Amino acid sequence: MFNSIRGTVTGKIDDTLRIITGGLEWEIIVPLTDMSRFPLPGEEGQVYTWLYHREDQMRLFGFADEIRRATFLELLKVEGIGPKAAVKIMGGISQDELQRALDTEDVGRLEAVPGLGKKTAQKMILALKGKLTSGSNKPRAASPHSDLVTALAEMGYDQRSAADALAKAEASLPPGLSGAELEKALFRQAILYLSGA
Repeated sequence: MFNSIRGTVTGKIDDTLRIITGGLEWEIIVPLTDMSRFPLPGEEGQVYTWLYHREDQMRLFGFADEIRRATFLELLKVEGIGPKAAVKIMGGISQDELQRALDTEDVGRLEAVPGLGKKTAQKMILALKGKLTSGSNKPRAASPHSDLVTALAEMGYDQRSAADALAKAEASLPPGLSGAELEKALFRQAILYLSGA
């Protein structure tokens, strides 16, 4: 599956971004908070994507960076939140505010997001507290192994804890490892740290 699309932006209409690459124009639904981060029509840009595919429809969702896409995928894990609702939630609150509201269990702040009720806000806190990364605290800043941080986060580990575990693992490994061998060893060691072994 494709990870991102790079091309020339051809339009920005409400929550729809249009981008053309290789003669093919894509229509991508993006959160309103991400839209301003894409370049103006006529300029080149990159959008990180996720494909929604059901028997009766296919929709492409896009995000300004991988952290925003990871947030969207985390929201989909919350009972009662589908792709459209996730985009709407993300469009009504910044990444930093969303993370802060979840981590401090600020139901009132979450309820202020258009279309988000108290029950769903409470479900979000239960499911996502400590799992999001803010724009000012990217996994890459904590660890150069962002792919491994993402993989660990997809296994259910907190992203910040995963980045810390990888840093600790890197310090404990013998010198001389590189490439795929290093990644395997880091991943294995980080899981041991995260599981308390």
